[in-house]
Amino acid sequence: MQPQRDLRGLWLLLLSLFLLLFEEARAGRPLVSCPAACLCASNILSCSKQQLPNVPHSLPSYTALLDLSHNNLSRLRAEWTPTRLTHLHSLLLSHNQLNFISSEAFSPVPNLRYLDLSSNQLRTLDEFLFSELQALEVLLLYNNHIMAVDRCAFDDVVQLQKLYLSQNQISRFPLELVKEGAKLPKLTLLDLSSNKLKNLPLPDLQKLPAWIKNGLYLHNNPLHCDCELYQLFSHWQYRQLSSVMDFQEDLYCMSSKKLHNVFSLSFLNCSEYKERAWEAHLGDTLTIKCDTKQQGMTKVWVTPSNERVLDEVANSTVTVSKDGSLHFRRVQVEDGGVYTCYAVGEAFNETLSVELKVYNFTLHGHHDTLNTAYTTLVGCILSVVLVLIYLYLTPCRCWCRGVEKPSSHQGDSLSSSMLSTTPNHDPMAGGDKDDGFDQRVAFLEPAGPGQGQNGKLKPGNTLPVPEATGKGQRRMSDPESVSSVFSDTPIVV
Repeated sequence: MQPQRDLRGLWLLLLSLFLLLFEEARAGRPLVSCPAACLCASNILSCSKQQLPNVPHSLPSYTALLDLSHNNLSRLRAEWTPTRLTHLHSLLLSHNQLNFISSEAFSPVPNLRYLDLSSNQLRTLDEFLFSELQALEVLLLYNNHIMAVDRCAFDDVVQLQKLYLSQNQISRFPLELVKEGAKLPKLTLLDLSSNKLKNLPLPDLQKLPAWIKNGLYLHNNPLHCDCELYQLFSHWQYRQLSSVMDFQEDLYCMSSKKLHNVFSLSFLNCSEYKERAWEAHLGDTLTIKCDTKQQGMTKVWVTPSNERVLDEVANSTVTVSKDGSLHFRRVQVEDGGVYTCYAVGEAFNETLSVELKVYNFTLHGHHDTLNTAYTTLVGCILSVVLVLIYLYLTPCRCWCRGVEKPSSHQGDSLSSSMLSTTPNHDPMAGGDKDDGFDQRVAFLEPAGPGQGQNGKLKPGNTLPVPEATGKGQRRMSDPESVSSVFSDTPIVV
């Protein structure tokens, strides 16, 4: 009985082992737990420095970290692993000869969080290349030959926090990666150093929050020197951002084919950077952000009178919103001053000061009133029009009149009188009169002491009687004694 019982136990053991192996094969797990060319330690597989031309096929499904660096891999196809590696979170492919990656190459590793593709031969990053890696947090692509980055290469990689693209040949700044509302909302580090960037979208970079600018590395690029670039990096230096403070000596630009440090551009005569104050008018609505270098910090605001601003206060014009921003509702003159934001984080604390200037007048929209410049321009135009009307359209005084009738004042002097010998008729035409000439009589008024202006006789004065100078003798008289030449006897002409 004992041998039969032992034999039955042996059959049960073999049957259990067979069922176990069947379940393993059914689950897709390889029977060989560790490839021959790799060194395995628990769920870590190290296949580094083995001169492998291809990825080993027999990879355990429980692999969490796979190191394939320092090999001879040149292409990463969609079928590089027949086993779906759902537990894999780190994949190291650096220091290979990779020049091609299939857009479906990362489908077998959907939970990958760390991917190292540095020091390879990649030249382009095609669209949707990393779209399958929705859990990816760190991506290393430095020291390749990347020249072009497709705008859709990082679509759906919403968890990406750190992207290293340094030591490549990129000439276009990928603004779509960092712009507000961009495809990578959690990106805190973008390394674009040691590339071929010449021009930057400076206004857009200036608007970025400090937690993005703190990790935006742009040193060792042949940037174009100008004052706007100087102002940008001077502001980052003022804020003590790591991207500038850690590499001040390597931040340079090009001018006339010469390298210059960004902070030594005296030949451009750029003005010194000064932090600007916020400006508002009476009744405005304003929001001031506590622009910290780290996300998720606890923020507390203090007023110029050293009072804490509460989150919600009834009938208060100043409150703190949920994201830590300072919100003003109907700004008043007394709201002006320096506000301080105290931010507390896990790694460090930060203190920021913001000045607010309030102008004591309201600012209406352009549909309500004309601005000062426009009003001044209209006033000048109206003044010019009025002057032209006055000069050219006023009633004429002299040149528009007809020939004026001669003055018929009785007191005209000799200087205003005329002795005319011009006949009224043609003497050859004949007439009723015996002589062919008209007879005109002119009376000459004396210009003596009794005359007034223009030879007119002053009232109450009598004409002086000229003195006799002897017969036959006449002497020249001065202009005031016309009566010495002509008597009061009428002259017949």
